[in-house]
Amino acid sequence: MTSQSECLRALNSKQSILTGIQRGIEKEGLRVAYNNGSLSQRVHPKALGSALTHSQITTDYSEALLELVTTIHPDVHQLLKELKDIHAYVAQNIPDEIIWNQSMPGQLPAEHDIPVGWYGTSNSGMLKHVYRLGLAERYGKHMQCIAGIHYNFSVPDALWELLGTPGNNLQEQRSIGYLALIRNFMRYAWLLMYLFGASPAIDRSFLAGRPHQLQALNNNTLYLPYATSLRMSDIGYQNKAQSDLQLCYNDLDTFVARIYNAVTTPWPDYEAIGTHRDGKWIQLNTNILQIENEYYSSIRPKRVTERGERPATALVRRGVEYVEVRCLDVDPFTSTGISQDTACFLDAFLLFCAIEDSPDFPDGGFCRESHENFGTVVQRGREPGLILHNEEQPKTLQAWGAQILAGIEPYAEILDRAYGENIYQQALAQQQAKIENPTLTPSARVLKELQESGLGFQEYTLQQSQRHHKQLIHHALDATTQHEFKQSVKQSFIDKQALEDGDTESFDSYVKRFHEALDIRAYSDNQDL
Repeated sequence: MTSQSECLRALNSKQSILTGIQRGIEKEGLRVAYNNGSLSQRVHPKALGSALTHSQITTDYSEALLELVTTIHPDVHQLLKELKDIHAYVAQNIPDEIIWNQSMPGQLPAEHDIPVGWYGTSNSGMLKHVYRLGLAERYGKHMQCIAGIHYNFSVPDALWELLGTPGNNLQEQRSIGYLALIRNFMRYAWLLMYLFGASPAIDRSFLAGRPHQLQALNNNTLYLPYATSLRMSDIGYQNKAQSDLQLCYNDLDTFVARIYNAVTTPWPDYEAIGTHRDGKWIQLNTNILQIENEYYSSIRPKRVTERGERPATALVRRGVEYVEVRCLDVDPFTSTGISQDTACFLDAFLLFCAIEDSPDFPDGGFCRESHENFGTVVQRGREPGLILHNEEQPKTLQAWGAQILAGIEPYAEILDRAYGENIYQQALAQQQAKIENPTLTPSARVLKELQESGLGFQEYTLQQSQRHHKQLIHHALDATTQHEFKQSVKQSFIDKQALEDGDTESFDSYVKRFHEALDIRAYSDNQDL
């Protein structure tokens, strides 16, 4: 494999290939009442189209949890423009409601009053609905109302050749290259939590009597003084079945084998729940995972699936196509939840992860130190003198963070030259300032504003969300964009109806066929399957 210094020299002479980087965003956000921030009890608005078949505006867990999805773009400016246009269209079509612009929810109703996403009566729509019913049984509905930003990223195929990535063909090179990227991401993801974590406080009602070690900021708000992202801490997804999974990112076959085993191995607690209650489906199966995407991870290897194809099967058949970064908090200081500086830094950070040396993890591919560092930073990231584990020797967060940013600098410079701008080095400078001064981090800013305002988490976030809503309401969409949104809405209902009209088999049969589609043994050399 080509050394990093050789690759940087090659990139300097062929920097134009980096304009082939593709990125996309999926942004989640709860619909809440404009006047008090209470969770919406309304069905998904018709003006936004069908949540099942609209490609840009859908829902995640709850009927009230919007998921806004961009197409992929070779340019950060185009990406963020589309994201803002989608937000503006939504804001202008949800009367008396706004998008809650924080990762952690505010005051939630009782569990039975949190509406689960509904996608119609087609088999594919019912599959999505029942899967979400299963999430409620396994994790509770409150946990499913947490929101985040997902950043999808791919590099041009020419980069793997430039790197000298091993593999018998391009498909193997891609998979090996993206898994190497993921290993480095796992090593350094704690840095993203420090730089972009924005959930150091939560509404007291979220824990609803569960034991915790948080402190009281005021009557209705809990926090940790040095936390960066409580969303990604152990107050988020607590689940014994998932905590025992130790996925391996050393090679694709082992990664898929462990996912396959998780989605085919029964778990006693879920067997006790069963798949039906009062004659109705309540979860897709009683296995550790109902489907592959139930595994909650900070990053995923991804491949676009064909109709009826399972994600694991697609990975084995055609390899990794891109990565999905899943650990970013919603930025409460921007109307779309992510700033240009954040997107640009992510590009440079992920390129750094792809190119820097990335040895395999020991212990069967599970890097315990990386997980421990991540957990430490989400709860104590701004603690003075915080020490993190390093493969060489323990280092302070500031010293190691500065070292990583110095390593990213040449990639930011090359990206700026490739695009003819100065946005990547500007984004890097913003992060270097945060390393030197923790008060500049989003988590510190949120806590400072909460303390100075005297407001609780609910009131503070509501006011922020109202301000962003007013900006979006006044964001002018040109006539062509307006027309495209309205046509997409109309087409989504046509597509949803076609699915419902075209179903000829029972849902029970459909679920059985869905599970059978996971059979990947014919495509894999792994003996553990």
